[in-house]
Amino acid sequence: MNDPLTLLIFAVLIASSVTRVSSDASNHRYKEGDPVPLYANKVGPFHNPSETYRYFDLPFCVPDHVKEKKEALGEVLNGDRLVSALYKLNFRDEKTSAAVCKKTLTKEEVARFRSAIEKDYYFQMYYDDLPIWGFIGKVDKEGKADPSEYKYFLYKHIQFDVLYNKDRVIEVSVRMDPHSLLDLTEEKEVDAEFLYTVKWKETDTPFEKRMEKYSLSSSLPHHLEIHWFSIINSCVTVLLLTGFLATILMRVLKNDFVKYAQDEEAADDQEETGWKYIHGDVFRYPKFKSLFAAALGSGTQLFTLTVFIFILALVGVFYPYNRGALFTALVVIYALTSGIAGYTATSFYCQLEGKNWVRNLLLTGCLFCGPLFLTFCFLNTVAIVYSATAALPFGTIVVIVLIWTLVTSPLLVLGGIAGKNSKAEFQAPCRTTKYPREIPQLPWYRSALPQMAMAGFLPFSAIYIELYYIFASVWGHRIYTIYSILFIVFIILLIVTAFITVALTYFQLAAEDHEWWWRSFLCGGSTGLFIYAYCLYYYHARSDMSGFMQTSFFFGYMACICYGFFLMLGTVGFRASLFFIRHIYRSIKCE
Repeated sequence: MNDPLTLLIFAVLIASSVTRVSSDASNHRYKEGDPVPLYANKVGPFHNPSETYRYFDLPFCVPDHVKEKKEALGEVLNGDRLVSALYKLNFRDEKTSAAVCKKTLTKEEVARFRSAIEKDYYFQMYYDDLPIWGFIGKVDKEGKADPSEYKYFLYKHIQFDVLYNKDRVIEVSVRMDPHSLLDLTEEKEVDAEFLYTVKWKETDTPFEKRMEKYSLSSSLPHHLEIHWFSIINSCVTVLLLTGFLATILMRVLKNDFVKYAQDEEAADDQEETGWKYIHGDVFRYPKFKSLFAAALGSGTQLFTLTVFIFILALVGVFYPYNRGALFTALVVIYALTSGIAGYTATSFYCQLEGKNWVRNLLLTGCLFCGPLFLTFCFLNTVAIVYSATAALPFGTIVVIVLIWTLVTSPLLVLGGIAGKNSKAEFQAPCRTTKYPREIPQLPWYRSALPQMAMAGFLPFSAIYIELYYIFASVWGHRIYTIYSILFIVFIILLIVTAFITVALTYFQLAAEDHEWWWRSFLCGGSTGLFIYAYCLYYYHARSDMSGFMQTSFFFGYMACICYGFFLMLGTVGFRASLFFIRHIYRSIKCE
């Protein structure tokens, strides 16, 4: 079932990337004097990356006919709203202090600009698909202790520096003229004349390498040193942990096997102890097996989604400022992999002798999508109230609903039917007794919560250095492009999660506690809770985010991401534990 799915995903994404490359190759050649597309995108507080507004929400000079650029699904999800700007930057056409427009700013418009300058508003534009950033003004705080004495200035003059190679644009940057300022300190009508300058300069940089400038920031030597320190730190953690666990488990298991073999040769009336004692209960099906199977199905789907995203990242699909590519890939691949969730959940549910597979399938479909949908509804409402670009247009919501209705749901049902008809039986090396044994009284540190804390801490310690860079990219303006290092960290995370869960499961069985199913899942997934705890630390200690909208977006969407990690790593932990338990019980004789 996976092979056609893989081919389908690659066909869709390769086709889209080929289309983009071919359009790039044909649309970026210009003759002298040709108009080059310049779009104004958005404005917003620099420290609140989710809180962005349309460029013309601020009272800049507006063209007579504002032309909106048609955008792909991923661009809209990313909050991009590109519109034509008044600046005319024709190819190799230099301008000096050319007028954009003259206008009188009313008191209300002055107040809006001043509020924006106070909040460190930046603007973003795209020139020939290259991003341009700049601040709209500055606050003069020099020598002033009282905020009421601060002076607010709006930049009136913007200079575009463009590098070109033959008939192609290679690089563009903007500088705001510090001597051309408009004083907006007082609330009164002000006459403003907006100007711009364009300078062209030739460069040898080839067109194919024009995006490298944007990825260099994350590849600087001191950043790479930190990344590699993170990798080495994680690798040492993994080697020590796996070596330590493997040595202990192999030695303990070897002693167990020898002891149980001697017990079998000795008198039969000798009482069994340890994990062999509960061989008749260890494969007893868990409580809430429909929910358990649904969690496994969702976790397997999210794991598959993550692997595909890494493959696309490593082959270079997510280059810097490929607007919305990641969001498009997430939506498309999640929709196409829903069959895996349906198949895994229903197949496992039927192995556990579940009868109501339709309800199980509905639960699988809603387990991750349900909380995500509710979070989205709340946050989209907040964005609408704020009139932010993060608020999705009605048409985009309809497209997502159609994808869910016409692709996700049918594939989920087809996967469920295939899982139900797979007729696979649960492979248990030991027969399960009719009545469960009583679990002995255990010390507090062997209960679920302390075990989850132990299980989540080690995998989290292996990834926390890399987490800062990911957060600074997703919730800031830093660019993350070192996907190879991130992939290594992901592999380390999986290995550590599997090993720590197996070790804790063994100690749980050795204490004659046979209810390991849910425990192994919760222990594996507990890293997601640690990541959410890191969110609290990052918000308060490492970022300058503020305001209700940004705070709700940060904690709302991070809750969904951490929940996804919980399901995915819980599945990894359970699968590793199941493999281990089957192996050790096959190695002894069970009555």
